[in-house]
Amino acid sequence: MGTLSKVLCLVLLCCAVAAAEGTLKYKDPKQPLGARIRDLMNRMTLQEKIGQMVQIERSVATPEVMQKYFIGSVLSGGGSVPSEKATPETWVNMVNGIQKASLSTRLGIPMIYGIDAVHGHNNVYGATIFPHNVGLGVTRDPNLLKRIGEATALEVRATGIPYAFAPCIAVCRDPRWGRCYESYSEDYRIVQQMTEIIPGLQGDLPTKRRGVPFVGGKSKVAACAKHFVGDGGTVRGIDENNTVIDAKGLFGIHMPGYYNAVNKGVATIMVSYSAWNGLRMHANKELVTGFLKNKLKFRGFVISDWQGIDRITNPAHLNYSYSVYAGISAGIDMIMVPYNYTEFIDEINSQIQKKLIPISRIDDAVKRILRVKFTMGLFEEPLADLSFANQLGSKEHRELAREAVRKSLVLLKNGKKGAKPLLPLPKKTGKILVAGTHADNLGYQCGGWTITWQGLKGNDHTVGTTILAAVKNTVAPTTQVVFNENPDANFVKSGKFDYAIVVVGEPPYAEMFGDSTNLTISDPGPSTIRNVCGSMKCVVVVVSGRPVVIQPYVSTIDALVAAWLPGTEGQGVADALFGDYGFTGKLARTWFKSVKQLPMNVGDLHYDPLYPFGFGLTTKPYKV
Repeated sequence: MGTLSKVLCLVLLCCAVAAAEGTLKYKDPKQPLGARIRDLMNRMTLQEKIGQMVQIERSVATPEVMQKYFIGSVLSGGGSVPSEKATPETWVNMVNGIQKASLSTRLGIPMIYGIDAVHGHNNVYGATIFPHNVGLGVTRDPNLLKRIGEATALEVRATGIPYAFAPCIAVCRDPRWGRCYESYSEDYRIVQQMTEIIPGLQGDLPTKRRGVPFVGGKSKVAACAKHFVGDGGTVRGIDENNTVIDAKGLFGIHMPGYYNAVNKGVATIMVSYSAWNGLRMHANKELVTGFLKNKLKFRGFVISDWQGIDRITNPAHLNYSYSVYAGISAGIDMIMVPYNYTEFIDEINSQIQKKLIPISRIDDAVKRILRVKFTMGLFEEPLADLSFANQLGSKEHRELAREAVRKSLVLLKNGKKGAKPLLPLPKKTGKILVAGTHADNLGYQCGGWTITWQGLKGNDHTVGTTILAAVKNTVAPTTQVVFNENPDANFVKSGKFDYAIVVVGEPPYAEMFGDSTNLTISDPGPSTIRNVCGSMKCVVVVVSGRPVVIQPYVSTIDALVAAWLPGTEGQGVADALFGDYGFTGKLARTWFKSVKQLPMNVGDLHYDPLYPFGFGLTTKPYKV
């Protein structure tokens, strides 16, 4: 064959391929969504369908694995990053590298990359870290939550990621739970209000069709309401434990947030590790399929938690065959495996061959996953670029986080009995003392789920403003600020300070590592309070993921502020302390006197709190 003939054959072949491509309905964005899904599913082999149901960790997502097993989704676990202090470009290149492998498969189905962006884009160096949910519930400001969702979506997209495992809409009923800071409130009505973060992340639902997933373009991300359902109601607040409650309690307290999430078009819902009256939620077909999918008409996809099906048994992975059967049969569509993908794929294949898992269940899962991917526009624009890179940690987002910090503060005490209020503090004075373990510690301010899963100590892991730095930024140039993390009584008495700011609280933690039976302020916090507040006027700022034991110290304290876990923008704390803005926050959690009272929630028969739900003193900003 001559050169000309070869060229002609090649041209004709390309034309034939192009013509064939033109007939692929699933690749045509002008086709109705249902027609695209049906067309693609009709072309898929069983192995391609199973692959869509598998989510693996980025560390094992090689191009070969993506191509061989047709993997549908990849995630970053807590702290799993392409490199330390990775730039948006590094993130985008990594995500695109994995995506290109997916696109090179026979049908070119794009994978969806997910990450825990639970209070801002918290895995990523330089991102804006917003207050954790426990503080945001205090604001009772749905519009603020929507704006935080919008900002978070932009920062997640800055790194090329289109899917965030947020928001957590747990209703924490016991602060001993290590995830209580991920809950907006003990009151489901506040949790319902705060679901306004979902249209912030995803965009406003353009249709009134209940349960249909919606993601409004490249500046938005798919959201994930979690953890379905009852995760905040476990016995004694033990993480992943049993929620013992009747149906009226489950549907009256823990379920309402999901009504709002589904109505707002949430794309995905994650199942809880916890059990309801002894049955693991990952195996609860009645609630996952019967209620969520059939009754609420949720049409997005249901995703497991990390190794969630493994933990159906105790110990985990004890009977993996049963776990796969129970989880898939319950109605879970995508399995966060995240490492042993071949084991999962082999097991599900075996159960399909044995007719234990029907093909109709597989088709339901794949249809839901594809619906979300098509809705997101992943088929049209599967590859990310750097057009949003400047959004990561932007000035506008940091100002928004600072506003959120101000509004999430709760003033619990202001002045001893018969004395004048201490707050707002004067900016112009001689000499002030700033003390406490949490005053100059960005890691402590941010808490768990920040840079790493369990959080970090210190100021060199990300970018932000500590409370100490904020105080120095705010006071008059003539005011001397002295910092001593844990001063002894002699230092305090001899220092001739006008007043002190003491910042103490809890160290960072996440999940079961935060479960606590004593809920104490970490040492040397109590001795710092005694040494400082016993000798001079002081305001104590508590940085914690929940109410902690404070009653023994209240009488010695002049002013007391709950700052929760404020994130990177410590300037918001100084804004209120010094009167640039007033205190407005109201407790979204009951503050107990003693841990012996727990669990204790507003409306309980024997309700005897130190500070009741809804409490919060207010101040007026200084007039300039």
